[in-house]
Amino acid sequence: MLRHALGLIRGDTTAAASALLNTRGYAAGSLGVSLGMDAPEAALLVRMPERTWGASSELTGANVRAVAGDLEPKRVAVLRDAFGSFDEPVRPLHEVIKSLGFGHVAVASKITEHHARIVVDEYERNPQGVYKLKSASADLLSFLHNKGSRVALMPNLSAEHPITPLTAIRKGVKQSSNEILMVAPTAFGFNEQAAQDNSFMHKASKPGEGSELTRQVLKEYAGLHHQLTEVAGVKVTLYEHDLAHGTPDACFPNNWFSTHPVGEASGGTTQSTLVFYPMKHPNRQAERRQDMIGVLKGRGYNNIVDMSVHESDNKFLEGTGSLVIDRVNGVAYVALSERADERLAQEWVQKLGYKELVTFRSTDLRGKGVYHTNVMMGIGTGVAIVCAESVQDLKERNRLLCALKKTHEVVEVSLAQIDALCGNVLEVEDGKGLPAMAMSTQAYNAFTEEQRKVIRRNVNSIVHAPIDTLERVGGGGVRCTLAELF
Repeated sequence: MLRHALGLIRGDTTAAASALLNTRGYAAGSLGVSLGMDAPEAALLVRMPERTWGASSELTGANVRAVAGDLEPKRVAVLRDAFGSFDEPVRPLHEVIKSLGFGHVAVASKITEHHARIVVDEYERNPQGVYKLKSASADLLSFLHNKGSRVALMPNLSAEHPITPLTAIRKGVKQSSNEILMVAPTAFGFNEQAAQDNSFMHKASKPGEGSELTRQVLKEYAGLHHQLTEVAGVKVTLYEHDLAHGTPDACFPNNWFSTHPVGEASGGTTQSTLVFYPMKHPNRQAERRQDMIGVLKGRGYNNIVDMSVHESDNKFLEGTGSLVIDRVNGVAYVALSERADERLAQEWVQKLGYKELVTFRSTDLRGKGVYHTNVMMGIGTGVAIVCAESVQDLKERNRLLCALKKTHEVVEVSLAQIDALCGNVLEVEDGKGLPAMAMSTQAYNAFTEEQRKVIRRNVNSIVHAPIDTLERVGGGGVRCTLAELF
């Protein structure tokens, strides 16, 4: 039995392995979860039989055998409920963490809440068989990140839905990135060209010297940058633009390029890929600056797909504005519009190795066609946000919802809520390697409390900043300002 259990720790994910490893990671009967394939050397996460009230200077071999059986792990990490009242029962280990093999784990998303945090005391065995304290009171999620473990946040460890967080771990794919590219709105102003088919925009002054609009937008944008970098721990490559560039909407870079790692789309993307997109309006086509293109190409992508050539045919597909993509499962969602050509979307799916394309028509509160898909929906690792109400055709609506619910927990928002840009959200990877949902404060306040709870139980945090002026004049929210770098 012990040999069989150790074999399962090394990554066997058969049904038998799943049953044995369900909550333990060592042999059946053990109370620990292993953080590595080599069980004797890996850290073993445990709950002690009796609640501990802080770290000890050492643990005896007998203490460890009580939770590890006959095994003698090199390191033991004791989990504690730091903010649990003395008279509350300790949460069993299987309700907190579950091994996924290869040192990766599923963790109950409940512990991301401040009052439910768990801390870890790590001990290391010395030659005399005594476990000496190595570190104390580390946050569990930070501890896992520092050990190199990938974490799937799950609302319920006893259920396998939403399935995508588990699929992402098992297939080595990520929905979100810790690196993004942003362009500060240093020459921002009302874009008359884009306003022709973007009903979310409100007329204001054009960009120019001494513009109070530009200065106000920059103050808001700097706050967003701070929240992402200093609070969420996201790495940002930041550019600026000049009036001479003639690009008033340059702060929305996700429309002209996207990046894709090997293995994306459930293995369908076979090369690291950089894509350039055809943009509808001339002053948005000008956002493809050679200095930025040079830096992107310098990241070493093996495959460059230039779809911008379709501009000469008046066919457009505006990046991850038009394409809302499930990077893990390989599904692309596209609201067809003047900025999202169906044939180009099909070409994109074929070139990127995606499995499925879901197309539909979407209209806003004013009965106008939604200009970009990412205004009415967004997809994270475990949660998807969508305004199904905006899809008038019932067959299209049902197909959209069925595709999302197959893999994600779904939050449905109203037409009024997409006017507040609740659909314009993006999951990023925070400094702990965990999903964080980025949105504007306007969007955050427009979600109901129950909707926020659903989002929150699928991410480590919700990051938001007020960018009201940019949203009102530019017609785009936080997601539009972020271009992921994979």
